[in-house]
Amino acid sequence: MTANQKMSAMFSTSRRDWLRRAGCGVGMLGLADLLGESEGRVFADGVGDANAMNPMAPKSGHFQAKAKHVIWIFINGGPSQVDTWNYRPELTRWNGKTIKEFDSGFENTTGFFKNSVGNLMQSPFQFSPKGESGKMVPEIFPHLGEHVDKMAFLLSGHTESNNHSPALFAMNTGLPRMGYPCVGSWVTYGLGSENSNLPGFVVMSDPKGRGLPKGHAANWSAGFLPGVYQGTYLSPKGEPIANLNRAKALTDNGQRRQLDLLEELNSLHLEQHPAEKELAARIESFELAYRMQVSAPESLDIDSEPAHVHRLYGVGEERCDHFARQCLTARRLVERGVRFVQIYSGGMENQRSWDGHSDIEGNHRQFAGETDQPVAGLLADLEARGLLDETLVVWCGEFGRLPIAQTGAKPGRDHNPHCFNAWLAGGGIKGGVDYGASDEIGYKSVDNKVHLNDLHATILHLLGVDHERLTYKYNGRRFRLTDVAGEVLHDILA
Repeated sequence: MTANQKMSAMFSTSRRDWLRRAGCGVGMLGLADLLGESEGRVFADGVGDANAMNPMAPKSGHFQAKAKHVIWIFINGGPSQVDTWNYRPELTRWNGKTIKEFDSGFENTTGFFKNSVGNLMQSPFQFSPKGESGKMVPEIFPHLGEHVDKMAFLLSGHTESNNHSPALFAMNTGLPRMGYPCVGSWVTYGLGSENSNLPGFVVMSDPKGRGLPKGHAANWSAGFLPGVYQGTYLSPKGEPIANLNRAKALTDNGQRRQLDLLEELNSLHLEQHPAEKELAARIESFELAYRMQVSAPESLDIDSEPAHVHRLYGVGEERCDHFARQCLTARRLVERGVRFVQIYSGGMENQRSWDGHSDIEGNHRQFAGETDQPVAGLLADLEARGLLDETLVVWCGEFGRLPIAQTGAKPGRDHNPHCFNAWLAGGGIKGGVDYGASDEIGYKSVDNKVHLNDLHATILHLLGVDHERLTYKYNGRRFRLTDVAGEVLHDILA
């Protein structure tokens, strides 16, 4: 008996067994049709109807998209809104006074270190107007200040948690618990990717030995979505993608024959179990890894870029070289069709990230110095290449910080979920505008409040996806990125 005959015998069934299984299958299909939904089915009117053997195949959205790609600069640790993009001159007038003089209802219910609450503290940075919009920009962003007319600033963000891990999960997945799909996974699930030789969703983290963000890989997890939609993590040290290179003893022809045999075996099994979506995703993941052996090294080769591009991003500058390389990599990836790229600035917590509990001035000056020129270079480079109109750039962290001092030798600021700021640029965004407002000291969002569900809804909208129609059925419930909330922020759209 030949190998093919043996393999066929392994998966063969009797006529009686085939009729029994087919009968049950027809009944289940009828039940699913009557119910109008089945586990894992997409309720998206076309979005998400991926080819079973290529779940990352590109798909059209619900309506005309303004953006094709997203680059999210994740300001890990929680940037202080009053020291970045939410200029509060009244905070100077209130400097040194207790917050209860400003808000009699304050009872230490916000923040994390409740025994270290000081008085109101003005920003240590000088602000000046930039661009035609006159946006007030702190001195720590001299390069980004040149691009404010491209940006829409959200000044009234709010979230539920004041603790890093749940706040990170919420900003990434819409819910403050692990186990749910993140934004990049929802986007690639709904729209696929434009390059079949590269991952659709790529993540980069701090390369200076400061660790991963709290919650680690759960921040770029596919959750209950098929695993193929999980973010591909690029290691900041050594080989960017682990196990990508073929073993030296294995030829290209030998590897191709192995994959062909594996695909044949898996496909036979899939024919017997067509509902096993994870198996279809696994088959495609093997093929993607094979294709990436050629495409990924070229895509990540930033040394091939000309010297003037390196200078634009700050490659070679001691302070910002690491982040410059990641921003340049992000541009090369979206240029080649990658759908979603996320870059984390900062590592675990405290002085290893934007988590400025002590010395807010030194903390934010350091991390702004690492990111200012690279992100500004990214915006300029995307615009010069005609890519900014189709690439949405997001600058946002997991929450904001209090306008009061956290006491210490060098005062810092504690966590504040009631007010954070962010900006968006490119990809259908109206530039040079502020949306929403906080109170006069930056403590609470008070006007046109923006929940993180609204931010997610807006990102999906710009990509041509209705956030209420992109759903996935899991454990008997239809889930979506925005849960049961979310409003598109139409006032910031071009």
